[in-house]
Amino acid sequence: MDLSYGAEYESYRDEVRQFLRENWTAEDAAAAPPPDSAAALLGAVVRTDERATQFRLKAIARGYLYRHVPKRYGGSEQPPDALKAQIVAEEFRKVRAPHEVVGQGPSMLVPTLVEHGTEEQKQFFIRDTLLGKIMWCQGYSEPNAGSDLASLRTRGVLEGDHWVINGQKIWTSNARTSQWMFCLVRTEPEASKHEGISYILIDMKTPGIEARPLRQMTGDADFDEVFFDNVRVPLSNLVGKRGQGWHVSRSTLKHERALIGGSMIHRRTFDGLLMLAQAVPLRGQPASKNPVIRNRLVEIESKLLALEYHQYRMLTMGIRDEEPGLAGLVLKLYGTTLNYEIGRLAMDILADRGLLAPGEGSAPAMGMFLTAYMWSLGMLIAGGAANIQRNVIGERGLGLPRDAATKR
Repeated sequence: MDLSYGAEYESYRDEVRQFLRENWTAEDAAAAPPPDSAAALLGAVVRTDERATQFRLKAIARGYLYRHVPKRYGGSEQPPDALKAQIVAEEFRKVRAPHEVVGQGPSMLVPTLVEHGTEEQKQFFIRDTLLGKIMWCQGYSEPNAGSDLASLRTRGVLEGDHWVINGQKIWTSNARTSQWMFCLVRTEPEASKHEGISYILIDMKTPGIEARPLRQMTGDADFDEVFFDNVRVPLSNLVGKRGQGWHVSRSTLKHERALIGGSMIHRRTFDGLLMLAQAVPLRGQPASKNPVIRNRLVEIESKLLALEYHQYRMLTMGIRDEEPGLAGLVLKLYGTTLNYEIGRLAMDILADRGLLAPGEGSAPAMGMFLTAYMWSLGMLIAGGAANIQRNVIGERGLGLPRDAATKR
């Protein structure tokens, strides 16, 4: 198996490296604001300060970032080339240079707007979202509509040129800090379960919106429940056709699952697990020398390598302009299950020390693996729980009959 990129692409790599030497210094990288503990654990380097923005604009102008987004909306509009995109990601990561902003706005909403949005929506939202200037939250789940999302009840009634929205969303990430929400609202209550839903953009400053924090077992409150009381939203904020929001949301969910299931985060978390096993004693020697721990580490890294090579396979399919099909559907389920196994092994290594809260002086690895373990449980659910993913794989990937319960 030849995993090299070839002479043409190695020349492109040299070009990217030269750009980085000219535009991003070691001092720039060192000046990165310290991320919070969760971000540090995930290896996140997301800067949206002015220096990062100026660098991103230069990188976009050179065609390195947002290659899939048209220039008129703030992207670099490059021909599809998965290997060039991979090289840019690798080289930017090495020197901690700002890459594309990752989050619900740039990673999920922007591709959806490019595919379904009006020209006015694209011009108004996409550029500032790509640069991290507009923060978005996702209004999907409701108290009785999480895994069974199509059962949502938040209602939108058209009055003149405005939607009047009433209802409740739950498990909404960062609702209190976001400026906008992309939201699924039932606008045709007489239609069947998967029909009559519309995809609407809502300004979070609109009167009638209340966001209340939900305290997690980590002690943080990254999620909120959001209440809508006669919230008036302009008709022009509808994305796609009225009543076709389920179809529009499929675009968003596709990108969310790819975001959650990618291998980079798991590799970084595993590297941290390995360092933990080498540093934490277990029965008088580093945990990494314990044969049971070593066996589990090998099992996990084997699965991680399988995921990484699977993504190489998908990279090859992208180069050939082939649809990933079933190969793309398994990423979320496989990746989040693997992440849970990494967190569980870390907690087994730490034993009672794993209960020390993040930030406590004697907590190994600053207590970050306790947060990682608890987050891994949430990631199994986010973007569609494991049973939903298995249904998706079975029905769309393997062509099995639909789950009878979803037809009701």
